[in-house]
Amino acid sequence: MTVVGPFGLSVRDQALEADVQNGLSAVEAGLLEATKSEVPFITESAQHLVRAGGKRFRPLLVMLAAQFGDPYAPGVVPSAVVVELTHLATLYHDDVMDEADVRRGVASANARWGNSVAVLTGDFLFARASHILADLGPEAVRIQAEAFERLVTGQILETAGPRDGRDPVEHYLDVIGGKTGSLIAVSGRFGAMMSGADDGITDILTQYGERLGVAFQLADDVLDIASDSHESGKTPGTDLREGIPTLPVLHLRARAAAEGRPEDLALVALLDGDLTDDARHAEVLAGLRAHPALERARRDTVRYAEEARAMLAPLPECYAKAALEELCDAVVHRAG
Repeated sequence: MTVVGPFGLSVRDQALEADVQNGLSAVEAGLLEATKSEVPFITESAQHLVRAGGKRFRPLLVMLAAQFGDPYAPGVVPSAVVVELTHLATLYHDDVMDEADVRRGVASANARWGNSVAVLTGDFLFARASHILADLGPEAVRIQAEAFERLVTGQILETAGPRDGRDPVEHYLDVIGGKTGSLIAVSGRFGAMMSGADDGITDILTQYGERLGVAFQLADDVLDIASDSHESGKTPGTDLREGIPTLPVLHLRARAAAEGRPEDLALVALLDGDLTDDARHAEVLAGLRAHPALERARRDTVRYAEEARAMLAPLPECYAKAALEELCDAVVHRAG
């Protein structure tokens, strides 16, 4: 049993391990090649987050999904490069919108070079992803375009907030289904499709990726509150300080509004204050860590991960299926 990929995923078969490791190495080389420019400054900014590392969760899913067809098919690695380039591009844009200073343990592009360079670098990465997509065929272009539309729609919905009368938690789950679930769903879909897997398997892995993507984001929400050392390189409570709504906070607000308990209302009042103040921020963080809203968010994470696992049931028993099931466990463990 060998540990590969993010979260210490264990692979119990040497052939699968070799395929995954070789695939991820090829993706890494592809990312560096795709982010090269004749202009050295563009290369530097475009490779900034590539070289900072990351979990490469989406390429890993592409490689595992490709095991249900021909994992050596020529479109597998390029499609993994496409999904990771798209993901990286959104990070450049997200950091501008969130005014973030740190990403993956290094200075964000906007902090280092300013918002204009960060936005344009994200656009550059989208362009390079589109260039690779063009060689994968019109169906791949359509799938990526639909996912990107969902991703942007999710971002707009997050910015706009829930409409009057809409449950904020339901709204938020729709948001992350678009922002995170859509591209992870495409990772499963591309891996299966590019490997030549049949349509039924491709659909299963698409649905699996959608649910796993939501669980993945919900685990991040829990970690932002509960972890002493955030896996993404951000300090705990970063989303809290920046006023980004996350599931534990939404559950707290819902309970405070429904039940009116004084301790809940007091915590919400603190939450609505100036969280750039370190003492107030620490107080809110401690309050949320001890609040039932955090445990409820954990349960939601487990629910989506278990839905993802259930989607895999019709697949033939094999090492790749076991690895996909273990990814569900790994996501839940992060939120534990």
